[in-house]
Amino acid sequence: MFFGKNPNPSSGRQYAVSLAAIATVALACYPVAGVIGYRSVALLLLFALSLLSLRMSLYPMMAAAMVSALVWNFFFIPPQFTFQIHSVEDGLMFAMYFIVALLNGVFSARIRRAEELARQKEERANAAKLYDTLFNSLSHELRTPIASILGASDNLLTHNRLSEEIKQNLYVEIGASGERLNRLVDNLLNMSRLDSGFIQPKLDWCDLGELIFTVTRGLEKELQHHRIVVDLPDDLPLFKLDFGLMEQVLTNILHNASLYTPAGGEINIKSYFAENQCFVKIKDSGPGIPAGEIPHVFEKFYRSKNAQTGGLGLGLSIAKGFVEAHGSTICVENAAQGGAVFTLRIPTEVLSVQMPKDE
Repeated sequence: MFFGKNPNPSSGRQYAVSLAAIATVALACYPVAGVIGYRSVALLLLFALSLLSLRMSLYPMMAAAMVSALVWNFFFIPPQFTFQIHSVEDGLMFAMYFIVALLNGVFSARIRRAEELARQKEERANAAKLYDTLFNSLSHELRTPIASILGASDNLLTHNRLSEEIKQNLYVEIGASGERLNRLVDNLLNMSRLDSGFIQPKLDWCDLGELIFTVTRGLEKELQHHRIVVDLPDDLPLFKLDFGLMEQVLTNILHNASLYTPAGGEINIKSYFAENQCFVKIKDSGPGIPAGEIPHVFEKFYRSKNAQTGGLGLGLSIAKGFVEAHGSTICVENAAQGGAVFTLRIPTEVLSVQMPKDE
């Protein structure tokens, strides 16, 4: 069946646009109808209907088809300004025009509907792929720290003669696993905030040195086997930033750098002020990023095929979202000497601090 219940009733705007388009073509053709012939006008009206069918839904197209047929009959088919048709040939042409115009609208609407259903099916399939990836990753990420916490707790509860050193190690293991769970929950909550569009940076004057110190101190365990080199100029001004959001940005990037930098490797953090922008560069000494994967690094749930570590693939995506919430940009490239370099470019207000001079 060609006709059925329209699941999405068209707005009045579509009807208005469709009828206005038919009226425009008719008005344009009327002065030259004697030259081009009324049969040519029918072709021009059908062409207009074909263009409308690319954007309009079924019922506005049916209305436009019927109106165009009546307009062609009344204003162009002899005798003009009546709905009478004296010629059998003109009568057949009118009937064929009416049928073709209706079928054009119906078939175009059905094709668009089929395309929309195919698109929705593809989106659902992609979502189910995404769901499986998230579920599998989340299951693994939760299982590992939970197993560590349960194992360490069981040892503490069932063995009364453990040495203080072993107890201390078990406490550290519980704490580290708890931090890993907390980071996982934070990333999931932050991604939810980004998806809901509720991120509103609360800008305040920030000391970038203090910000970097806070981040490195929070990642002390993850960075303990790496050399951290911080390069900040002495005259670096205060920047107006959201301290909490930028702390999460730098934490996620540095945590990523710690995963891909071998033990004993160096991680460089450099910041400077130029062109009314704060620049922060974080370089690791890992293997770098395969060229084909660089455009996907900041995608949600994306993880490199060569990744040897766990994770949900949310950290860098969240970093990008928080940076962009500042009206800023973040990019990544491979350094010539090896390793990946993340660059934050943050337009911001600055406040210069004048240090007192020695008398």
